[in-house]
Amino acid sequence: MHPNALLELATDLLHKVMQFDSPADGIVSAFFREHRALGARERHSLAETTYNVLRNRLLYQHLAQSGKGEMERRLAILGWQGNEGFLRAALNEHEQQWLEKVKLVDRASLPEKLRHNLPEWLADPLRVALGDEFWPLVDSLNQSAALDLRVNTFKAKREEVQAALAKANIEALATPYSPWGLRIQGKPALSKLDVFTQGEVEVQDEGSQLLALMTDAKRGEMVVDFCAGAGGKTLALGASMRNTGRLYAFDTSGHRLAALKPRLARSGLSNVYPVQIAHERDDRIKRLAGKIDRVLVDAPCSGLGTLRRNPDMKWRQSPEAIEELKAKQAAILASAARLLKPGGRLVYATCSLLEDENEAVANAFVEAQGRNFKTLQASEVLEKAHVANASTVVRDQFLRLWPHRHATDGFFAAAWERS
Repeated sequence: MHPNALLELATDLLHKVMQFDSPADGIVSAFFREHRALGARERHSLAETTYNVLRNRLLYQHLAQSGKGEMERRLAILGWQGNEGFLRAALNEHEQQWLEKVKLVDRASLPEKLRHNLPEWLADPLRVALGDEFWPLVDSLNQSAALDLRVNTFKAKREEVQAALAKANIEALATPYSPWGLRIQGKPALSKLDVFTQGEVEVQDEGSQLLALMTDAKRGEMVVDFCAGAGGKTLALGASMRNTGRLYAFDTSGHRLAALKPRLARSGLSNVYPVQIAHERDDRIKRLAGKIDRVLVDAPCSGLGTLRRNPDMKWRQSPEAIEELKAKQAAILASAARLLKPGGRLVYATCSLLEDENEAVANAFVEAQGRNFKTLQASEVLEKAHVANASTVVRDQFLRLWPHRHATDGFFAAAWERS
């Protein structure tokens, strides 16, 4: 493809993504379906340029003001992640001169907001929570995440999968915390490998694996994944149960549950029952009240813990949306709590960095429930689930994962036992 044609495609893609009316990953995927003639290298350049611009939006918009022409084209030039020679061939003389001047700007001297590239409503509470670790967090959020896999322990052992990947020239290292996890650098094609097609591995961030480990579902139990989504944690729970008992996967979205079906078929699990519910007070939930051994509530949240993968989230969320989510999280947690039998375990989790969605919701639940639920110490729960270095992923009695500390997405989890 001619260099200028590829730059024009990058400009068009950025124009679509920066409307911020739907998730960037979906827009990028749809764009590639519209342009099926693109090669792998061209798709990589377009996607990585888009995500680089989203990560550095405030900085690039500031620098772009000195240029001329369409804003999205200037942003694509500043954020270009393809071959530099290819980019130069696409630029006119004025653009080349402008880009050279921009490269001379001392970025360290720019205002903080242009260096952290976060909306102030998000930057402020993170500064308070992290202090001197704020800038290391910022740096980590601007890095691409590694690819984590969860070994399906119902079908295979981690060492066996690791060896099979090595034969395919893919180096996979054991994750530092999850006993189920493998970590791969880069983005190798996994979908055609036997370990994937035979259901021996699933793509799943190590932090997400720890949520299933905290739930600690056992053989023969009745378990509920209350907000199952596409079922990554559902499959982990089912394998932990050794395909026994009964595992309900609840979600309000039939589309998300439909995405579970091919993954479920690969997994070899037959103890999973996907159920679409209307809301957290659905009659099908009420009929199970007091009968369940374990409930995992991976609640709808801002998703700000996934900024390494979804940098558009920081521009698509708002303080008003967070307030609405807090109310929804509290309602879902209260409803899920009614399912448990005495001695049953409840786990509340989010992939958010914000205390408002995490500790605040957990502490409010404890205050409302009184003596009905006993708070479990996350370090003890994780150690019993054979999580390595468990004390390093805990703050107070909660699981608290940070990208810059733990090389995972940002996760929170609290666990309680019903009295």
